[in-house]
Amino acid sequence: MAAIAAVIGLFGAAGVLRAADARTDDIERIDGLESVLADVPGDDPSIEYPAENYLLVGSDTRVGADPNSTDSAVIGTEADVGGTRSDTIMVLRQERNGGAALMSLPRDLWVEIAGTGKSQRINAAYNEGPERLAATVSESLGIPVHHYVEVDFFGFKNIIDDLGGVEVCVGYGARDANSGLEINPGCQVLDGVQALAFARSRHYEQWDGTEWVVDPRADLGRIERQQLFMRAAVDGALRKLRSSPFGSGDVIGAVVESVRIDDRLDPIEAGEALRQAAEEGLRTYRLPVYNDTVGDAAVLRLDDGADEVLRYFRGEGPAPADYETGVTESATGTGDPAADAAVAGN
Repeated sequence: MAAIAAVIGLFGAAGVLRAADARTDDIERIDGLESVLADVPGDDPSIEYPAENYLLVGSDTRVGADPNSTDSAVIGTEADVGGTRSDTIMVLRQERNGGAALMSLPRDLWVEIAGTGKSQRINAAYNEGPERLAATVSESLGIPVHHYVEVDFFGFKNIIDDLGGVEVCVGYGARDANSGLEINPGCQVLDGVQALAFARSRHYEQWDGTEWVVDPRADLGRIERQQLFMRAAVDGALRKLRSSPFGSGDVIGAVVESVRIDDRLDPIEAGEALRQAAEEGLRTYRLPVYNDTVGDAAVLRLDDGADEVLRYFRGEGPAPADYETGVTESATGTGDPAADAAVAGN
């Protein structure tokens, strides 16, 4: 689940800084991405929007899952999914002299898959590996990908637990029998298992006081909740760093065991850059899409306004204020986590 990937950056460097070098050296590297990753922007002042893009991928692999674990009801087992698929795809834009921006790419977005000459859902690109997915994002959407970070279900759960959980606020009680979600209205701290159930929920139901009402938006509703969770997780990570700057060792250990990154990414430098960006604020954006069908398959296509959002993440245009969905509390200074409750309660 990629919603935690920016938090990985925050904790990958902050607090223990260079003392973490020996541990981050053990992070698994992905070969074969060099040919599809964009050159990292330099300090050329002629570049109007200097930034770096991280392609964040949440894998839904259950390889190694224990069917007897108490978490299996939420995480599942190898029998549930064959091979690997992307559960979530996001682009994180780290501004050189500012904050950070996050955009989610719906799994059902219809695009041309790089190197094939054929169009499919973007999720299909990941089935052929990280290189194909990164190339598809670059070629079909025009977004330069400078770095790649991937985390699986187990890593997501462990990192959230080592963070001490994440406080999430919702306007109504909610459940999802498919993901195992059960939460009460109001603000509560979700542990790793319930955080995973919340972030993965595609069959989200809310209690309106009379009956359970299903969110009809499916993956689009899930993206909205993931972005809410992402903002909450980043704020929680920043609060923990401020209160205990040298207490991030457990989180770094969880990160080392849970993620895969491109071969040229320096976790220490990237983590410090992302921490500074998050201090300025993490802003989340929606990509305008509309429902369509191809044969018997339900897909999503880019809608009016999509180019404005894509231009920003390409480094070709300003931040698309009309499509901003939220900003971290650390940027607004409100200190009120209940402010997002209305978003999750829609």
